[in-house]
Amino acid sequence: MRDETYPFVVQPLPYDYDALTPVLDAATLTVHHDKHYKTYVDNLNHTLADYPQLQKKSLKELLGDLDALPPAARKSVRNNGGGVFNHELYFASIKCPVGQAPEGMLAQAIDRDFGSYARFKERLTQAAITQFGSGWAWLVSSREGRLSVTQTPNQDVPDLKEFTPLLPVDVWEHAYYLQYQNRRGDYVDGWFDLIHWKRVQRRYEELMA
Repeated sequence: MRDETYPFVVQPLPYDYDALTPVLDAATLTVHHDKHYKTYVDNLNHTLADYPQLQKKSLKELLGDLDALPPAARKSVRNNGGGVFNHELYFASIKCPVGQAPEGMLAQAIDRDFGSYARFKERLTQAAITQFGSGWAWLVSSREGRLSVTQTPNQDVPDLKEFTPLLPVDVWEHAYYLQYQNRRGDYVDGWFDLIHWKRVQRRYEELMA
């Protein structure tokens, strides 16, 4: 994630709207990026406009210590700042990398901490399809490099004091419902074919450097 500060701007998709077909169609990506994500950016900026003392903080700084924020701003920053953080990481973590798989240090860590890639996929899939209501499933790393899978509701982020988010699965209905309706499992299964593993691997290597 970049260390962007207020005013936050809508980051363009790093690919064309139809680049992820057939897993995610252009209509789904257009609504997801241009409507939902943009709304989080706009709402976050609207909130921070009244708090000059928060305007030099990055998303990680804002979300990593919510208790330090003014009470009147806390809920909006949690919801909208989380929406910006989560969506930017999500869109940047997928593309059409046919045949790509984890390699190097990250592949070794997956085998060490989950037993195999297949078991990791099972764990993350289970977290995604069992997240009640709207939310996210995540591959995260501790500061020591230990990998784990977790869930967060709504637009909450993992505990940024303890973990570095490496890979998020968006399971809000707006991420898939136009195309998959209630078949969340089909969406998650297809999503695995879109993971930009080289980028996820880079995040892990930067953490461990």
